[in-house]
Amino acid sequence: MVQNILDYLEASAASCPGKTAYEDLEQSYTYEEAVEQAKRIGSALLAVLPQNAPVPVLMEKRAQTLNVFMGAVYAGCFYTLVEPEQPAERIRTILETLKARIIVTTGELSKPLEELGFGGRVLLAEELAFHEIDEEGLLRRRRTACDTDPLYAIFTSGSTGVPKGVVVCHRSVIDFTEHFTRLFGFEREDVIGGQAPFDFDVSVKDIYPSLKVGATLEVIPKKYFSVPKKLLDFLDDRKVTSLTWAVSALCVISMLKGFRYKVPKRIRRVMFSGEVMPVKQLDYWRSYLPDALYVNLYGPTEITCNCTYYRIDRERRFDGEEGIPIGTAFPNERVFLLDEEDRLLTEPGRLGEICVTGTALALGYYRDEEKTRLAFVQNPLNECYPELMYRTGDLGRYDARGELYYVTRKDFQIKHMGHRIELGEIEAAFQALPGIERVCCIYDEPNTKIMGFYVGEPEAKEIIKQLTERLPRFMIPNIFHKVEGMPITKNGKIDRKALMAEYQEKKTFQ
Repeated sequence: MVQNILDYLEASAASCPGKTAYEDLEQSYTYEEAVEQAKRIGSALLAVLPQNAPVPVLMEKRAQTLNVFMGAVYAGCFYTLVEPEQPAERIRTILETLKARIIVTTGELSKPLEELGFGGRVLLAEELAFHEIDEEGLLRRRRTACDTDPLYAIFTSGSTGVPKGVVVCHRSVIDFTEHFTRLFGFEREDVIGGQAPFDFDVSVKDIYPSLKVGATLEVIPKKYFSVPKKLLDFLDDRKVTSLTWAVSALCVISMLKGFRYKVPKRIRRVMFSGEVMPVKQLDYWRSYLPDALYVNLYGPTEITCNCTYYRIDRERRFDGEEGIPIGTAFPNERVFLLDEEDRLLTEPGRLGEICVTGTALALGYYRDEEKTRLAFVQNPLNECYPELMYRTGDLGRYDARGELYYVTRKDFQIKHMGHRIELGEIEAAFQALPGIERVCCIYDEPNTKIMGFYVGEPEAKEIIKQLTERLPRFMIPNIFHKVEGMPITKNGKIDRKALMAEYQEKKTFQ
């Protein structure tokens, strides 16, 4: 029985030592080399850190960074990727929350780190990689480890903007990885194209399935996602077979008609999450890669990546307004809807909060007992024994077939002109109009106006005419703003704050 994520790495190193485990444009590590590097780094870290201590890693998205992650795990600790391009104040908040004794970085980033005023020890990854291996010390840490020990912490902002460190244990990742690889047929011959930043939980679905089956993880440079030709060349040249990407990353290719330039020949699996996939963009991918497996994945960071999946039937065509189901729960998880009085909802059409129980639940938020208590609660449907449930803050509904759909965030449910409105419902109708590529609706509460941002050809007059046939008058956006493209957060989601800021700036200069 697998009890530690390192069991995956070591098993693959034993069965295919010379196979490439992960690589980027500049560095490549075989499974044998990855184990050696991780043991060297782990030996250095266990000399200065107690078990289950946090290891903040201030490094770029590259293959070397994965060695540091595994090194932290060998030391019996857990890792947190600290994105170097984040604002200094956010980095300080993360380090203060962790109460970190050390931070691992590279020589090129050590000078900017000094400006943060970090009081702990700064360790350089390139130096740790030459530390002598302490097999006895590593073994001691491994013997006293539990599968409920933390593996990583990912900091998310949520609605408050204050970083929350979601702590996830080995058991949750192992359980998810076992089902993920089995359900979707991952094999040693797979080459996984890693799109996600390492401080985004989509990367977990790249790293650990790859280590488990002995596949190769290709770390795609972030800059390639703004240059579709380079991105497609990379996928083709590296013989990538599997994509588990944020929706916005897939839309980079489809909205710019990238496949007219090149269709990567080996892709056989396309999985997406993070936002609602526009049906038009999915249809574009399916038209060029009709034989690939397409899967819609749903779930927040707090439940170890995903709690539901929907395997898309090759023969099925989707209504652009209705959208794509989020599907059924992964094994060992329960996903259900609760109304505002915590009553179970099963009938079609009724809106409820998506809630989750099972082994995938995170341990909670690091050093934040109050927020943990609010989000991870006793399942109100169970009065017999303790059973933690995570409230996602997402609203969903069943259709007449009994299929579950994500509708919108609770944060995006507004009160406008006396009506309760889900912005996601407006977006779905808007997105389905001819000539519309991408949509984002935002409520400007101070001015009580619904803002409709979009990429597409039609003008506001035509959009209003068509939306009037689909939505009540009070749901029609008050302002329409055409944009060249949607600004994207580093996690691959539409940046709503940037959209509003761009609009306000343009309005100021008009």
